[in-house]
Amino acid sequence: MCRSVRSATGRLALVSLLAVGLGAMSGCGGENEKLDSDLKKQQQRAEQVAAAWDGSAAAAAWRSGYHPMGDVVQLPDGGLKNQADRQAYADRSFTLRGALPASRLREGQVARAGGAPLSRPLQSAQVTFEALALNHSVDGPRLTVTGAKPGEMTITTHRGPAVVPAWLFSLAGYASPLKHAAVTPSEPPRSPLAPAENVPGNSLQHVVRIAANGRSVSVMAIRGQCDNVPAVKALETRGSVVLTSYASREAAGKLCTKQGKEEHVTVRMKRTLGDRVLLDALSGRPLTHRPETGLSVSRGGPPLQE
Repeated sequence: MCRSVRSATGRLALVSLLAVGLGAMSGCGGENEKLDSDLKKQQQRAEQVAAAWDGSAAAAAWRSGYHPMGDVVQLPDGGLKNQADRQAYADRSFTLRGALPASRLREGQVARAGGAPLSRPLQSAQVTFEALALNHSVDGPRLTVTGAKPGEMTITTHRGPAVVPAWLFSLAGYASPLKHAAVTPSEPPRSPLAPAENVPGNSLQHVVRIAANGRSVSVMAIRGQCDNVPAVKALETRGSVVLTSYASREAAGKLCTKQGKEEHVTVRMKRTLGDRVLLDALSGRPLTHRPETGLSVSRGGPPLQE
């Protein structure tokens, strides 16, 4: 059986090496030629995306906006007390007992280190609560919200940590609040290039988390039925980091379907992400954050400034 050999952190520079090494294996010529062609197409696409974005108006618009790349919800100090409460949170089952304050401010300030504050529209406490309480079924455990007040929280954004306005929801049985960011994210800018055609691989789904030191990012990738290990490679430039999803294939002798499975992949970068735009090679669009359970959860953060 012919096997394609790639590391989980494979680099585009391995294209020629793979072509030479695998080409020497008997009976694998056609498969190796396709592998070489696929890798070259992926490399060319990544370079095309970087060239289109670096220095573009779209990149400037992305940097000037507010794009959460991490948790927008912070649980009470110490987390939830028991399995019933954790299940209620996972199910997004909340009950409101008490009045929520009306929002008096239409905009709030996103404070970023090393940059000017950014004004963004604020969600009311009611709208924010409704984003939490999506499960209206009366079955199963529920968390009870008894009130809310305005405050602040720190979250990860596309340009590092930022202090943002938040609603602090009081929960029955808890001394500290559940916090939810109240500012609305900016709309991602339109990509300066169209999605790729005839380039192998799968578009990356979303960002799961960015490391605190900015040197690695976890993304959700799709692994096909005949792929043994999903992997993501990064093309780094001064203005962007372009991620390409690929996998090691062991298709010989197997019945492969078009079904895929989502899996986390961590990509380590040569330097911190900083204000570089994080891009998906196939779609040509910036990667945005999506929580694993439908709600982003943070279990820590600095004290609120009330």
